[in-house]
Amino acid sequence: MAKILVVEDELDICNLIRVHLENDGNIVIQAFDGPTALSMVGAHRPDLIILDWMLPGMDGLAVCQEIRRDHLVPIIMLTARSEEIDRVLGLEVGADDYVVKPFGIRELLARVRSMLRRIEMDTRTVAPPATDVPAGIAVPPAREPVVRGPLHIDFADLRVTIGGQPVELTRREFDLLDLLASHPGRAFSREFLLDRVWGHDYDGFDRTVDSHIVRLRRKLGPTGEKIATVWGVGYRFLP
Repeated sequence: MAKILVVEDELDICNLIRVHLENDGNIVIQAFDGPTALSMVGAHRPDLIILDWMLPGMDGLAVCQEIRRDHLVPIIMLTARSEEIDRVLGLEVGADDYVVKPFGIRELLARVRSMLRRIEMDTRTVAPPATDVPAGIAVPPAREPVVRGPLHIDFADLRVTIGGQPVELTRREFDLLDLLASHPGRAFSREFLLDRVWGHDYDGFDRTVDSHIVRLRRKLGPTGEKIATVWGVGYRFLP
């Protein structure tokens, strides 16, 4: 059971989403404008937020930016803007996924379920490999560290540092950074990254890659700028 905040100024749409989310076993909180949404995030600590782009008082982009200052709660943005640059803008300010209006309620529910499953998996931070190995079992040598300027990826203890300072990543973020930084200059499609990092049987969306890249760039600070967007394709790590 998840606690979900729905921020939508159109009452009929907001109630429609609430009914279906509650039927799916969730607890739903509603807000109809930006400032109220911000106060509810602090008061109720939702597990996920569904956020409309066009809101009175404060638009969804501004709300998203404010939330991201203090919270890592996943955000699915609802938007009538279908241009790629608009969708990318939403992801860049901190949204994890987006649904274009008009949308089907089944699609929205599928994205919510997928996001909640991903939350469960992605909150697991990278754990060092086990050191107790039964006698007689050959242990393959660890890969050589990948060093890209101040970025240091150590595979012996699954540790990432920048300028000697540790960076805490989830396992997905670590694997994504590993793949990109180990092949500088090579462009990887979203589909390839999704298959290699999440697995071919993953039932999510390629927007998952975009949201992870945004979070990874944020965690890496200035070094995150080395992860470049290849428009119409995916991403690459600048050599």
